[in-house]
Amino acid sequence: MSKAGALDLASGLGGKINKAEVKSAVDEYEKYHGYYGGKEEARKSNYTDMVNKYYDLATSFYEYGWGESFHFAHRWNGESLRESIKRHEHFLGLQLGLKPGMKVLDVGCGIGGPLREIARFSSTSVIGLNNNEYQITRGKELNRLAGVSGTCDFVKADFMKMPFGDNTFDAVYAIEATCHAPDPVGCYKEIYRVLKPGQCFAVYEWCITDHYDPNNATHKRIKDEIELGNGLPDIRSTRQCLQAVKDAGFEVVWDKDLAEDSPLPWYLPLDPSRFSLSSFRLTSVGRMVTRTMVKALEYIGLAPQGSERVSNFLEKAAEGLVEGGKKEIFTPMYFFLARKPLTE
Repeated sequence: MSKAGALDLASGLGGKINKAEVKSAVDEYEKYHGYYGGKEEARKSNYTDMVNKYYDLATSFYEYGWGESFHFAHRWNGESLRESIKRHEHFLGLQLGLKPGMKVLDVGCGIGGPLREIARFSSTSVIGLNNNEYQITRGKELNRLAGVSGTCDFVKADFMKMPFGDNTFDAVYAIEATCHAPDPVGCYKEIYRVLKPGQCFAVYEWCITDHYDPNNATHKRIKDEIELGNGLPDIRSTRQCLQAVKDAGFEVVWDKDLAEDSPLPWYLPLDPSRFSLSSFRLTSVGRMVTRTMVKALEYIGLAPQGSERVSNFLEKAAEGLVEGGKKEIFTPMYFFLARKPLTE
């Protein structure tokens, strides 16, 4: 488990961006988004730049708040957030039927918390695909500290153009990552290509649900806030994602929005009406403390100029996620398991 503290947060702010250029990077990032008048077409055509800027700016905040696994989870009563996150990851391994010795691909792996957990849980070898240099550098260090460098590694590449041969992997999964793709069919086709025939792809997708009304101004604002605070070109519907994976050639084994029957709401860690000491940094009070700390660190020069603005748009995202969850117009865990046919 990552033990990032205040100084780790300050030193990591901006990722691989030169500290003197963080403020201008924030300016450029914000201009991509509808919340500031940006256009979806620009986000899609410049998705590599947009997503890289986002993760350079946001990763240290994520690690400070979430630890090594940057995702939500279906959660049982009496289950801690950390326990639910691990079970959410184990669920993927079980659905994929992972067995010792398999070669697995994690598409959009972050700093590798899930891939380390899944590799240990299933005794498999997992490659994490990521196009952000800072996250890969951080992930390799965490692999070393965890003692899993022999079974877990990273490859820097765009998941729209993977540097792997056809039929390479025994299983592929993605956790809240392919939502960054400008074209879901193109992304799923690449996953299809590198997966062995007869094997499966499992995913948790960020989606808008059937309750979303594009003509509702509140719904549109919530969607814009989530896209701004999470580096997304567009949030697709569950129907669009399901059709996209079929169009890529997969056979869908089953699909479900796992948020629908989660005993505890997935957005609970961010909900301002809830308080927890075990995940204090994620609570509204904890986030307020973090914003105040970042403002002070920026003021005294330990954090680069622009850091407070990153904290602010991440807070805006948290507000949008909670509101979207409560209105049931957004889910971070639309799950589907899809199989590549033995013969095409």
